[in-house]
Amino acid sequence: MKFLIVGLGNIGAEYVATRHNAGFMVLDVFAARRSTTFSAGRLGAVATCNFRGKQLVLLKPSTYMNASGKAIAYWLAHEKIPVEQLFVVVDDLALPLGTIRLRLQGSAGGHNGLKDIAEQLGTQKYARLRLGIGHDFARGHQVNFVLERFAEEEQDLLKDVLERSADAIEMALTMGFERAMNQVNTEKSEDANR
Repeated sequence: MKFLIVGLGNIGAEYVATRHNAGFMVLDVFAARRSTTFSAGRLGAVATCNFRGKQLVLLKPSTYMNASGKAIAYWLAHEKIPVEQLFVVVDDLALPLGTIRLRLQGSAGGHNGLKDIAEQLGTQKYARLRLGIGHDFARGHQVNFVLERFAEEEQDLLKDVLERSADAIEMALTMGFERAMNQVNTEKSEDANR
């Protein structure tokens, strides 16, 4: 069985380690655990590995966030992977930093990357891991907030949540998404409650 696991983000030095690139960061942690590296591919950086008898194609789109669906549609078709075996890791303004949520489907919730995926694929029925990036910004300053880097005092919590997010991907692939959801979505991080 083959899965396409996608971390959403923006390419370019100015976007490295910004809140909107949380998806890229999770995939970097996951790839490092498998000792696989990304190389330039069509419409994104791609890595491949095996995990628990499953073939995984890891993708960090190079199309920028608002056109993420183009890269995903291409790689699903290129690798002959059904949309049911797509797994997207995405930043989420509605969740506090330190919180992760695993979902089998859902709306875009105002996220432009998810909106484009829905438009390109014609469905919102694909698994996604939502990674809270906080929402400490003044009204009308959402864009600036998502494109800024995590603060120094957030680094320990960020490191923890990136590791737990990689754990969540492993859980979903090992025990199935339904069972993984029960575990991931009820986990409480002590850091998240500070």
